[in-house]
Amino acid sequence: MDGAGVVRAICGYFSVKIQIEEQFMEISAQMVKELREKTGAGMMDCKNALNESKGDMEDAIVYLRKKGLASAQKKASRIAAEGMIGHYIHAGSKLGVLVEVNCETDFAARSDNFTALVKDVAMHIAAASPLYVKREDVPTEVLEKEKEIYKDQARASGKPANIVDKIAEGKMESYYEMACLYDQKFVKDPNITVKDLINNIVAKIGENIQVRRFSRFKTGEGLEKRSTDLAKDVAEALGQS
Repeated sequence: MDGAGVVRAICGYFSVKIQIEEQFMEISAQMVKELREKTGAGMMDCKNALNESKGDMEDAIVYLRKKGLASAQKKASRIAAEGMIGHYIHAGSKLGVLVEVNCETDFAARSDNFTALVKDVAMHIAAASPLYVKREDVPTEVLEKEKEIYKDQARASGKPANIVDKIAEGKMESYYEMACLYDQKFVKDPNITVKDLINNIVAKIGENIQVRRFSRFKTGEGLEKRSTDLAKDVAEALGQS
């Protein structure tokens, strides 16, 4: 093959490659809406699923189901008034958790998958000590206070004024991961969040599942503990320094 032939072959290869890529991108864009309607998953989740499945709709649905994302969002608007109160008592009985987890039917509430989920959530709360269930539950005044702290930190470190707000917003994600149950990394598997854990069970039992509320108890928490230094206590009682 002469030089001109080589050039034509290379140009032909790249032309076909570009056409395939453009076709794939077009298919992905057209199918995102259809996949969302079929699964109820988020737009970015659907886009990622289509990319992973190379545009195959059925494979994309399977991908979302494996991730526990298919139908989770769609079911989230359905009323969940059944469920159970779960509990966890740590060894030594000095730390305990009560948590209410709701589903749609009593049948689902008695299933092995659901009861195991409730136990896992209660144990996670004991270990991770979240402050709220979801980020929507964080009071506005708390959010504003946290943002101001992050802004002050950014200013103190010499960051330009025009990016201070963006830095604060970015750090708020870290705050949510620390304070909100749904955003926390699951203690038994840090590769997923508690929300992912719940969505996985939603996909299995086919019902809306919501953590409604929880309380975490630790003996002596919030109380001023009495000194255990006997010598110091005796000295203070005798008026000695």
